[in-house]
Amino acid sequence: MLRSNHRVRLLLLAIVSAQSGAALSAQANDTPTPAAGTPAAPATTTDRAAAPKPKPKAAPAQARAAVRAVPESSRTSLAKHLPVQAQRYYEGVWGVDSLTVRYTESGEIIRFSYRVLDPQKAATLNDKKVQPSLSDPQARVSLVVPQMEKIGQLRQSSTPIAGKSYWMAFSNSGRLVKRGHRVDVQIGSFHADGLVVE
Repeated sequence: MLRSNHRVRLLLLAIVSAQSGAALSAQANDTPTPAAGTPAAPATTTDRAAAPKPKPKAAPAQARAAVRAVPESSRTSLAKHLPVQAQRYYEGVWGVDSLTVRYTESGEIIRFSYRVLDPQKAATLNDKKVQPSLSDPQARVSLVVPQMEKIGQLRQSSTPIAGKSYWMAFSNSGRLVKRGHRVDVQIGSFHADGLVVE
């Protein structure tokens, strides 16, 4: 009697196990398999975040090239310190440009130079009979071209030639005229006002 009961229990366990396996197999078979050619489901936000981002394309060489500044070497000293109208005035009336006043290393000489465009108009600037002067309103002084014993006046007084530059030196005893000051140069009826000492 006991053996028969034990066999009944074993049969029941076998039936239950078989039914459980069949149910699991049926659930697996019920899961749909995507057919060939069926479009995939859209990627989720997480998938898009995980996907690698495309690298930005390099900018064209022309865009990367730096814009070069235009050099000012061609500009004259007069154009830097005086209005354009004054520049045109000296060029048209006196036949000169590139008016420059420079402070020498020792500071005892102030050099005034100019370039001749029209020799006839610029003749007054090279006239050795005319006494030049350089006035500094800030320092309240007026400088003159010194007279040397063997050399004569420290200036060029030859006949002006178009395209050539000429100069004259003013004595700056005591170094009262300094860099950055604005000075006035007078040579006869020629006046150049507000030139900056470089």
